Amino acid sequence: MTLGLVPRFVKIFLFIGLMLLSTSLAVIFPLHTVEGLGSGVTKTVLDNGLTVLIKEIPTAPVVSLQVWYRVGSRHEPKGENGIAHQLEHLMFKGTKSRPVQFGQLFYALGSSSNAFTSYDMTAYHHTVRADQLEPLLILEADRLRNILMTPDALESEKRVVISELQGYENSPEYRLSRAVLAALYPHHPYGLPVGGTASDVEQFTLPAVNSFYHQYYRPDNAVVVIAGDVRPPRALELVKKTFGQIPRPTDPLKSPSLPPPTAGQAQRIRLTEPGSAPLLQILVPIPAMTHPDQAALDVLDMLLSGGRSSYLYQELMETGQASSAYSYVAALQAGGWFEIGAIAAPEQSLETIEQTIHQILNQLAERPLSAAELQRAKQQLKANFILRNRDIDAQASQLANDETLTGDYRFSDRHLAAIEKVTAADVQRVVQTYFGRDRWIVGEFIPSEFADVELSGRPGAQTTAHNLVGEPVDPQTIAAYLPQGSGQAAPEVKSNGVETFTLKNGLRVLLLVDRSTPTITLAGRIDAGTAYDLLTQPGVANLTAANLLNGTRRKNALTLAQTLEDRGISLEFSAFRDGVDIEGYALASELPTLLQTLGEVLQEATFPESEFQLSQQRYLTALSLEADDPVRWGRRVLQETLYPANHPLHPFATPESVQAIQRPDLLNFYRAAYTPDHTILTLVGDFDPVEVRSRLNEIFGSWQPQTDPLSLTFPAVSPPEQTLFKNAVIAGKSQAITYLGTPGIDRRDPRFYAAMLMNHILGGDTLASRLGTEIRDRQGLTYGIYSFFSASRQAGPFIIQLQTAPEDTAKAIQATLQLLRDAHRQGFTAAELGAAKRSLSNTYLVELANVDVVARTLVGNASVDLPPEELQQFSDRLQQVTLDEVNHTLRDLIDPERLVIVTAGPSVSFSP
Repeated sequence: MTLGLVPRFVKIFLFIGLMLLSTSLAVIFPLHTVEGLGSGVTKTVLDNGLTVLIKEIPTAPVVSLQVWYRVGSRHEPKGENGIAHQLEHLMFKGTKSRPVQFGQLFYALGSSSNAFTSYDMTAYHHTVRADQLEPLLILEADRLRNILMTPDALESEKRVVISELQGYENSPEYRLSRAVLAALYPHHPYGLPVGGTASDVEQFTLPAVNSFYHQYYRPDNAVVVIAGDVRPPRALELVKKTFGQIPRPTDPLKSPSLPPPTAGQAQRIRLTEPGSAPLLQILVPIPAMTHPDQAALDVLDMLLSGGRSSYLYQELMETGQASSAYSYVAALQAGGWFEIGAIAAPEQSLETIEQTIHQILNQLAERPLSAAELQRAKQQLKANFILRNRDIDAQASQLANDETLTGDYRFSDRHLAAIEKVTAADVQRVVQTYFGRDRWIVGEFIPSEFADVELSGRPGAQTTAHNLVGEPVDPQTIAAYLPQGSGQAAPEVKSNGVETFTLKNGLRVLLLVDRSTPTITLAGRIDAGTAYDLLTQPGVANLTAANLLNGTRRKNALTLAQTLEDRGISLEFSAFRDGVDIEGYALASELPTLLQTLGEVLQEATFPESEFQLSQQRYLTALSLEADDPVRWGRRVLQETLYPANHPLHPFATPESVQAIQRPDLLNFYRAAYTPDHTILTLVGDFDPVEVRSRLNEIFGSWQPQTDPLSLTFPAVSPPEQTLFKNAVIAGKSQAITYLGTPGIDRRDPRFYAAMLMNHILGGDTLASRLGTEIRDRQGLTYGIYSFFSASRQAGPFIIQLQTAPEDTAKAIQATLQLLRDAHRQGFTAAELGAAKRSLSNTYLVELANVDVVARTLVGNASVDLPPEELQQFSDRLQQVTLDEVNHTLRDLIDPERLVIVTAGPSVSFSP
């Protein structure tokens, strides 16, 4: 669990992904009242040893295919730390029969694809239209035994992996975690980073990687999971046709013989390095994931950090000691650890925080829990599990995780029964057993200097772009290697059946019934975003949203939290430029409580002084973290440079502006901006529309504006007369984050769909776009490069983002500019446009299989006055765009000679 300002790298050492960090697959289990996850699963073991799990989930015309291998960093030979992760990267470089980037093949199929490596396994996962299952199976079976390993591919991908590792090194949380884990398990691979170290990666040889591949990538060491709109007999037939043709190797499967991980002695690790805030991490060793005590440890985790009523929140954050606190269980195949951590609030000591954690654990060890506390934790676990498993991909992942690590896909079902039986005495016993001070590995990060950002626009050494840019990838070449699907017509987006209405006070509502699961998703938007900071003090909009749940006329903050958490309800408010987003999730039976609480905080929030001061303190910590984060700080500098001071997209909160904010500022903004006629609510899930409409009128019908409405002017913005470069230097960073930006368009611009296609071809996919293919894949200059644009009611920026080693930054920027110049001059091709249309249309259908995405899309469309029918018309609008329109949009929006370029992190030399 995590609370408050979550450290970005709390779980980075568990799962290292190819393109982005995978969310943790830590198991959250249901109670006995929930149908078992393993229900309806067909398990088959083929003659070659491949394990196949198939589950029919006919809620949407999509399917999730997952291929998991029982190999991870735990299996690596000494001195080859990171070789499993390196191999994961090489699995995308092509096969002997298909010598092309596999990311481009997945892109052509419209698949949402990715991969990750962990301690005990490596996984490749896809979600795609159901009629594209067979091509995915063919591709995965091909690369199971036939990947094309070349010296050039290895050298290129080694540079990419080192770039990835440098990105992790930018984080003090990661550096501290690495040191603490090494102390926890000093003689076991669990103590080494999953991604490896740069020194080991640099030494990898082709024979070593090839040997690792042939040793572990074999059918009798793999699990294939298929979940979604499939008929199990037909799906099994396809698996036999593809994977079943791979023979079982004659040599027996061998894994390193390792003793169980033995924890090192209790000790304290202290890092004194550049950073933004003091950090504390406490780890204790725990048994393997199948140990009977895991159920009680999961309950303990929820008690410690499962929401505002949890122990860590109440004792650390409500007292002002910490700006963030978290706990979680890392339950691995052969062992694991329980972690508790915090970010210290300004002027607070880690020693005090550690003592408070010790007192909490002593209390739990000495005093049995109340029945209410235990029931709350179990209810939260139950709700989390049901809500999580609405998503087909999540169900497939959990089944694969259980089968791969325990040999039983029903492991979650057995474990949930154990959680149901957990008693207060069980929780007390695991605290006494595992949390004695003689078992603690304590990590402290003490900033040696707080982030001091320097801005430099000084010219550096000129870097030429000779021979940097290759030919764009020809989609027709990709098509030649692409397996054919079933030939079925693409399924259409079903009639959405959205009911819309507006209350007399102007509040807009969209309702969509979906009875596939007994759950509710609430999505909403209030026109009270940080763009209004231009009219107030920067930071007011953010602090107002952060304080909505801090008390009402009838309930204080803790009572509000318990009202929600006792029922497993989640309700959050997040301020962005475009507005305040509302996110709510609940079991269907708890909808009345969710709506009643929402109505109360939107109309009766009181902003207590004590809670306001604590949130102000946390905001100051957040600003310190932002100044130490090249990703966030670089984006900030870009936007401040791109937009003039009188533009609503220019101002950002500063420590000075936040310190100047007083409680009356929040009250005044709340009364002026939080009004029914500037609010949109969407409900998607299992409910009675007539009953909900009546309840909404009852709760919100009397809500009326209290002041005159706020208004903003967005002046027109042009790109700079010539390219500007700024280097935002942050101490202690090993990887550079670069942004290239220019003003963009709004959502209602007639070029919007052409811009979507243009962006997709240019950089919308890290592995398959022109930028990804050239800068990342061919030249190996970056772990990730992609482009995106923000288009809502107002025009946001168009941005290209890349991460590089400092020595590669100038070269990567020049290569990117040269690619833009070539695209400007030559334009895109009809084949590229056709591939982009297919990819975006297919991906859109896959995304709409997730009810949360449907809810957010409906809100986003409504916020720019688009009708609900836009949900169905997306693909048709894409198909109507011509190649001329795409190329004109490229030339209209992106001038390679008039960009703002910002590099944040290390000092780099570059001259436009």
